[in-house]
Amino acid sequence: MTAPITTRPDTAPPQAPKKKWYRRPWIVPLIAVAVLFVLARLPAYLSFDTSNALLPLQEGYPQLHFALLTGHILFGSIALICCSLQVWTWLRLKHPRFHRISGRLYVFAGVLPSGILAGVVSAIAVMDPAGRIGNLFLTVLWLGTTFLGIRAAIRKDFLRHRRWMIRSFALCFSIVANRVWIGILLLCLLPFQDSYYGGDFEALTEDVAVASIWVGWIVNLLIAQWWLDRKPKRRARPAVAA
Repeated sequence: MTAPITTRPDTAPPQAPKKKWYRRPWIVPLIAVAVLFVLARLPAYLSFDTSNALLPLQEGYPQLHFALLTGHILFGSIALICCSLQVWTWLRLKHPRFHRISGRLYVFAGVLPSGILAGVVSAIAVMDPAGRIGNLFLTVLWLGTTFLGIRAAIRKDFLRHRRWMIRSFALCFSIVANRVWIGILLLCLLPFQDSYYGGDFEALTEDVAVASIWVGWIVNLLIAQWWLDRKPKRRARPAVAA
């Protein structure tokens, strides 16, 4: 009785193509938006001139209020740039050491100091109480999701770490989304300036400012959760010759 003859395929099974850095086409625009946003906002505060403040300051202590705002925006700028790099899959896989370094910068030179200052600035902000509460909610959630992401990483639970840090990223970028929503809400409410607001444009812009605070981080968080819960399409595996 002869043993069965086995044959090897003429060609080896094809290997999965290596991921290229440009396989995430949204990453370059994302980093560009982050850099442009920082360049548009930060220089005015680094002048240390209270007249350059882009938000109204407390009349009783404008210099202190301006200093708190400057610190919040400076550390927030670090967080915004670092979190843009953190979601770049190619960079994380090809340069894990850089990913860890930028991650630590995001947390300890970005989220932690900026979040603490954001809590103080939100409490003393010259705006409607609903806007202050919205910013305080955002601050607590930003710090909380980041803390849970760090804890998961320490426990080597990297899947949970990724999920929490995506939520942290969404909350961090809500400051950029906030500016987009301001434009959208202005366009939506301007037709009601004369009827509902009696021609009071200042009252209209106050409502827009408050609404954009809430909408900015809530929508971003919902999008992040949808992204985490979605079922990615599986690519068909190439057939292997028998």
